[in-house]
Amino acid sequence: MTRWLALIAAALALLAPAFAQDAPAANAAPQPPLPLVEIATDVGTLTVEVDTRRAPITGRNFLAYVDKKMLDGVVFYRVVKAAADFGFVQFGGLGDPKRMLPPIAHEPTSQTGLSHTDGVLSVARFEPGSARGEFTIMLGAQTGLDANPSAPGDNLGYAAFAKVVKGREVLTRILDTPIDPAKTVSGVFAGEMPGNPVRITSARRITAP
Repeated sequence: MTRWLALIAAALALLAPAFAQDAPAANAAPQPPLPLVEIATDVGTLTVEVDTRRAPITGRNFLAYVDKKMLDGVVFYRVVKAAADFGFVQFGGLGDPKRMLPPIAHEPTSQTGLSHTDGVLSVARFEPGSARGEFTIMLGAQTGLDANPSAPGDNLGYAAFAKVVKGREVLTRILDTPIDPAKTVSGVFAGEMPGNPVRITSARRITAP
């Protein structure tokens, strides 16, 4: 019996360092909640969770537009409806220099682990590193916009950075905005621009309920 007790004591002594290493992780303080932004529009209010952990550059860029109130008064100028409740809507300053901050580095989904699924926000761009203040929200999965390293050419996709966590029905109302087929911006977005676009009245950070 004495021998067995000695063996058990020796085993516990070997395990003690491992338990000591695990203890700090178990007692680590929980991470703070992700920032929430409430976007009030003519047709309802969206609540957006901004993933500043996995997409810190793109997330902080969006929050800068919010904090500077640069999204107040902008419209959902582009509506692409591929099917009922499926497509995407886009909002932002539409190139207005007064509503634009400097361009940001690109954070591909292959780096962040995010994906263009339903309700996800992404930032529009031309070449990587040109994104500024034009934002897109997915209705339905649009994973073709994710980075695809196996594809040829510019395969870095778009930078997903947030998701709608409340007010999903508001997206459907925006997607259903009637289109003006004659409306364009210098010849682009033909057939994708509403005659009377939905307006953002305010975009503000809020605390978690």
